[in-house]
Amino acid sequence: MTSQATSQPTSRPTPQPFRATVLGTPRIGPNRELKRAVEGYWSGRIDRSTLHEVAADLRRTGNARLVEAGLDSVPVNTFSYYDHVLDTAVMLGALPPRVTGNAELADDLDRYFAAARGTDTVAPLEMTKWFDTNYHYLVPEIGPDTTFSLHPDKVLAELEEALQQGVPARPVILGPLTFLALSKAVDGGPEPIERLDEVLPLYARLLGLLADAGAAWVQLDEPILVTDSLADAAELAHRAYITLAQTPTRPGILVATYFGELGGVLSALARTPVEAIGIDLVAGAGQPVAQVPELAGKLVVAGVVDGRNVWRTDLEAALGTLATLLGSTAAVAVSTSCSTLHVPYSLDAETDLDDSLRGWLAFGAEKVSEVVTLATALRDGRDAVADAIDAARAALASRKTDPRLRNEQVRARLAGIAARGLRRAPAAARRAAQQERLRLPLLPTTTIGSFPQTVEIRRTRAALRSGAIDEAEYTRRMRDEIAAVIRLQEELGLDVLVHGEPERNDMVQYFAEQLDGFAATRNGWVQSYGTRCVRPPILYGDVARPRPMTVDWITYAQSLTDKPVKGMLTGPVTILAWSFVRDDQPPADTANQIALAIRDETVDLQAAGIAVIQVDEPALRELLPLRAKDRHLYLAWAVSAFRLATTGVGDTTQIHTHLCYSEFGEIIGAIADLDADVTSIEAARSHMEVLDDLNAAGFANSVGPGVYDIHSPRVPARAEIVSSLREALKAVPPERLWVNPDCGLKTRRTEEVVASLRNMVEAAEEVRAAL
Repeated sequence: MTSQATSQPTSRPTPQPFRATVLGTPRIGPNRELKRAVEGYWSGRIDRSTLHEVAADLRRTGNARLVEAGLDSVPVNTFSYYDHVLDTAVMLGALPPRVTGNAELADDLDRYFAAARGTDTVAPLEMTKWFDTNYHYLVPEIGPDTTFSLHPDKVLAELEEALQQGVPARPVILGPLTFLALSKAVDGGPEPIERLDEVLPLYARLLGLLADAGAAWVQLDEPILVTDSLADAAELAHRAYITLAQTPTRPGILVATYFGELGGVLSALARTPVEAIGIDLVAGAGQPVAQVPELAGKLVVAGVVDGRNVWRTDLEAALGTLATLLGSTAAVAVSTSCSTLHVPYSLDAETDLDDSLRGWLAFGAEKVSEVVTLATALRDGRDAVADAIDAARAALASRKTDPRLRNEQVRARLAGIAARGLRRAPAAARRAAQQERLRLPLLPTTTIGSFPQTVEIRRTRAALRSGAIDEAEYTRRMRDEIAAVIRLQEELGLDVLVHGEPERNDMVQYFAEQLDGFAATRNGWVQSYGTRCVRPPILYGDVARPRPMTVDWITYAQSLTDKPVKGMLTGPVTILAWSFVRDDQPPADTANQIALAIRDETVDLQAAGIAVIQVDEPALRELLPLRAKDRHLYLAWAVSAFRLATTGVGDTTQIHTHLCYSEFGEIIGAIADLDADVTSIEAARSHMEVLDDLNAAGFANSVGPGVYDIHSPRVPARAEIVSSLREALKAVPPERLWVNPDCGLKTRRTEEVVASLRNMVEAAEEVRAAL
C-alpha cells in the first residue's frame, strides 16, 4: 500500500452540526416482524413484494419514531435483510464466485440469501461474532480474483426513502478499514487490508453519490480502530480518511468508533479533515478526549448512553462528562455508545417486571429519550430537564440498596470452594475410567444437544403460558417429545444421545428463569444473526440455584435407553455473555456465582446416574477483550469459572463442552485449560482449520470438530462428511476424535436433521471400518 500523506483540507461548506442521535438501530421489528417476513419468504408463504413492503414499513415507522423522539440526525441504511457486513460485501461487489457465478440463483436477492444461508449447491459464508457482542456477522471472502466494484442501490434507495419522509437522514456504512479487516483472505490472496487502495476510490465515489442525493452527513463505522487487529491502525486511519475527506463533493463525514478506547488512533483521526468523530465513552470511559487538541475543530459525537446494556444512564454523571468536552471541541452531539441493535426496542411491553427493577432499566426507546434529555440539558441547561435527571438519580439510589443484590451464603460458599482448589485427575486417567464405564466405539457419534423446536412444541409452550394447559399436561407432552427424540437417535444409530431440549425456550433463558438474581422479559428480543432472535435475561443480583433445573428431564430420557444420554447445561461464561449483566461488580464475581449454580447441577446429575454431562461455552471467545493487554486476566477468570462449574464430579463422569462460530486462534490455550474431557467445536465452515491450532497448543483431550454446518438448510452428502472426517484424522488420533454437527439443531427442520444425521452416522461407520 502506498502512502498518500497530505492533510490539506478541501474547500467546502461545513455541514450544520447536529446535537442528538444514535449510531444505529435494530431492524428485526418491535414484534419480530422482519423475522417472520423473511422466514415466510424463504418458505414460500409470502412473495417478494410482501417482503419488501414489510421491510419498508419497518424503516418508515422506525425513522418516524426517532424524529418524534427528538433526534435531529437519524441513521439510515441500518436496515438489513440478514447482516450489514454482507450488505457491504454486496455494495463492493465482493461476493464469492460460487455465489455470483451460480446459474441456479435467479437474481440478487437469491444470491444474497445463498451467501448467508447456503443452498444445496452453494456453501454459505463463514459466520463469526461481531467484536465482543452476541451478534454474528458473515465473513466476506477476498481472493486474488476479487474485483471490487460499487453497487450503491440499497443505500441510495434508503436515503431517498427517508428524505421523502422528511427525515434528517444520515446514511450509515461500514467503513473501509473495518470491512477489510473483518474479511478473510482466500485462495492464496493477500490479507484484505492490503487492498485498501482498491476500495477507497469506491467509497469516495459513493460519498459523491450520497451528496448528490441530498445527504448532509454520512457515518462510516470503524469499530476495528478500538482493537489491536491492525498493527498500523493510526497510520491506516489517517491515510484513509485524508483520502476520503478530499472527495470534491461529499457530505460531512462522521467516523464512528465504538466498543472501546481509540488510544493513539483518536489523534490520528483528529488530524484528518473529517468533520466529526464518534467516541464510545462507556466502554471507552478512560479515553482522554480533552487531551487531544486536534479535536478543537471537530464535532465530537459523544457516546455517553450505553447502547449495549440495559441499565438506566446516570444522567448527572453523563452530563458532567459532556461538560468536560465542551471546552475542547468545536461542538458536542449526544449519542449512544454504539448502535442500539444490541438492546430490545422498548420497555413498554415489560409489564411483568416489578416496579423497582423496571425503574433501573432503559431499552432502545428509553435510551433515545436519555440522549434527547442530555442534549436538551447541554443546550438549555440542567433545569430544563431537572425532573428527568432527578428521576434517574432516585432509581439509581434504589438499586444500590436493594437486598436482592447480595446473597451472603453464596459468597461464603464460593470462598470455601476456591480455597479447596478446582482440579480433577489427569485427563488420560479420566479417559481410561470413562471408557471402561461407557464402552464407546472409535469415532463415537453424538449431537450438540437441541433437536428441532417444532410448531407443536412452541404451541404447547404457548398453551402453558396462556393457561390453556396445566403443568402436568405440559410435562406429559414434553416427555412424549423426548421419547420421540430418543427413539429417532436409536434408529439412526447415534452412540451418545441427547434428550433434545423440547422444554427449553433458549439455552440461557431457560436457566435464568430458574435462578435467583435473574429476570426474564416478555418481548425483549434482540437479533443474534439473520432471523435468529434471542431474549437475553437481565442479571441484576447475586445468583443462586433454589432447586435442580434439569435432573428430572435428563433422568427420564436416560430411563428410555441403554445408551448414555448427556446432561445438557449452559456454562457460566455463556450465561454471562448472553445476558444483560449487572454493572455494579466485576464480571468475574458474577461468573463465579453462576458457576456455583451449574456445579451444583452437575453434582445432582451425577448422583442421578448420568455419566456424560455437557457444559456449553460457545461464548468463551465472544467476551475476549478487544485489547491484548486485557486478555490474560479475562481468560484466567473465564477458565476458572468453567472449572468451578465442572470439577465437582468424579473421574468416571465425562465432561463435554461446546464452542461455536468464533475465531478460536486467540483462545486456543484457554480451550486446553478448560480441561473438558471432550470439546466439540465449530469446524465445518472453517474447514477443520482449528484442529491444527489445537495441536499447536498441546491440546491432548478428545475433540469433536463439527462435520457439517447446521446454520444452512442444506443436507451434507455422506461423501462430504467422510472427507471431513479423514481430514480431521490427519490432526487427531481416532481414539480422541468424536463425530458431531457443529452446533445445536433447534433451528432446523426435522426432515433436514434426519437426513443429515443419517449421513453423518453412515460416514462415521465407513471411516471407522477403514481404521
